[in-house]
Amino acid sequence: MILGNELADTLAKDAATNLDIAECYNRVPRRVVKRELDDRSVNKRQRDWKRSTKGTITKYYFPIVAERLKMKITTTHNITTMVKGHGNIKAYLYRFKISEKPTCPCGGTDQTDHLLYKCDLLKTHRDTLRSIVSKSEDWPTSKHILISKYYKAFTRFTNQISLDTLH
Repeated sequence: MILGNELADTLAKDAATNLDIAECYNRVPRRVVKRELDDRSVNKRQRDWKRSTKGTITKYYFPIVAERLKMKITTTHNITTMVKGHGNIKAYLYRFKISEKPTCPCGGTDQTDHLLYKCDLLKTHRDTLRSIVSKSEDWPTSKHILISKYYKAFTRFTNQISLDTLH
């Protein structure tokens, strides 16, 4: 064990005093090393995100970690509720036996996707979002497209929802 430490110390000293090696490391700009470390970190986060069984609803909005990290998102209660499927919606409250049914009061299905794509109570607000998206995408479009390309319109839609009235 000590012999191995001595060998490592000797090699480190040789590398530090060897100008050829030292010059090689001095030629690599700090920003290149930082970018490489950042890229590795994002790649690891992406692998972990794909493997995780958590965040199923959120993964539809943010399947690519690098894209999410570049986005500037202002979180509100409603945005968080829509993107995570947690909060003051019947589907979530039903899981914790706070609500008797997970279905929407409009007679629709489980509120998670229903609020975004089909709820009759939100038709007016959704029609505004739909008209903006339909200029360049088919409706319904994916959650990822909604949040990445139509963030402002999506945010406006979600913030107009009065979740308390949807019980």
